[in-house]
Amino acid sequence: MEELLRLENVKNFFNVDAGVLKAVNGVDLTIHKGESVGLVGESGCGKSTLGRGILRLYRPQEGKVFYRGKDIWEYNKKEIHQYRKNVQMIFQDPYASLDPLFVVHDTLAEGIDAHHLYKGKEREERIHELLSMVGLNREHGSRFPHEFSGGQRQRIGIARALSVEPELIVCDEPISALDVSIQAQVVNLLKSLQEKMGLSYLFITHDLSMVRQIADRIAVMYLGALVELALGEEIYTNNFHPYTRALLSAIPIADPDAERKRRRIYLSGDVPSPINLPKGCSFCGRCPYAAEECRESRPALRQIVPGHFVACHRAEELA
Repeated sequence: MEELLRLENVKNFFNVDAGVLKAVNGVDLTIHKGESVGLVGESGCGKSTLGRGILRLYRPQEGKVFYRGKDIWEYNKKEIHQYRKNVQMIFQDPYASLDPLFVVHDTLAEGIDAHHLYKGKEREERIHELLSMVGLNREHGSRFPHEFSGGQRQRIGIARALSVEPELIVCDEPISALDVSIQAQVVNLLKSLQEKMGLSYLFITHDLSMVRQIADRIAVMYLGALVELALGEEIYTNNFHPYTRALLSAIPIADPDAERKRRRIYLSGDVPSPINLPKGCSFCGRCPYAAEECRESRPALRQIVPGHFVACHRAEELA
């Protein structure tokens, strides 16, 4: 597959009153053309910071972000403008991400005009096409954001991202603020658009049950670092890391009998502060399998079986 985006040892640190907060702490990740990569983990683990770094909103203190083989922080002004077109974002909050003073038509036109994509009649046809692609009517173009439901607003957010014809869309918790029935509709819409347009997604979420429906590969993040990366189904059927297993055990099962009988994994201990990370594995204080090696050295993300990467000293023993 053609490589689109590559992160190499990316670190995003922030100076706060208590010290240095290590939001993203050495992430390596590749996204290919037409691929969906799910990024999952607890709130506060650095998922959104990583996504914003890809959009050049946060410059990494260390590491590099390559798009089509070139470091995005070495772009000139013209290349930055093109990158803004190629990489778009769908935000978590559909209520706050749309300008309340713009009707939907003007929201969609803004990106088209900024990149000089269409003019005149073609411009209007493109806006109507975008509305149709996300399941809205052309009459919706004359309405303001407050006149729509949350699901409709997120559809507008998707149309806005598509308006500049991107190659990669960073979806930052795009369904977490929506009702469960609406979540499925939005995920199905994203899948359909990907098939039609050959889009690539970085799908950021804390919901492992939903990301299964859209992701080709899934990366599990804990305290700023990836702890497991594999094909979507592999994460669910052949996982190695204790944290991944704990996350999966928390997914509710619709069958009450199966829910009562299954073995849940309860983690003890507290999540360490990203300001004061442990010397070794960041998860060792909560891991039931932690050994002395885990407390002394940080495990690297390494390939255990083809295409399956785990950051755990004891991964082979836990297989």
